[in-house]
Amino acid sequence: MVAIQVRDVPEEIRDTLAAQAEAEGLSLQRYLLRLMAEQARRSRNVAWMHRFEGRDDGSRSAPGQTAAELADEPAR
Repeated sequence: MVAIQVRDVPEEIRDTLAAQAEAEGLSLQRYLLRLMAEQARRSRNVAWMHRFEGRDDGSRSAPGQTAAELADEPAR
């Protein structure tokens, strides 16, 4: 593991983050590590989705369209 140090954090921001960590029963360090892990995971997801930009495979549907089509189909 590596250590990350952030300098010049305004006290207001530190206090807000510390309060959020306490509300979740976490240390500030564990809370910040969780935030960073979530951000890293999101950025990987976005990068993965970008791989499909511009793809035209004929499988487009309007939001909710597939669910509506499935609801209209008789139960099998």
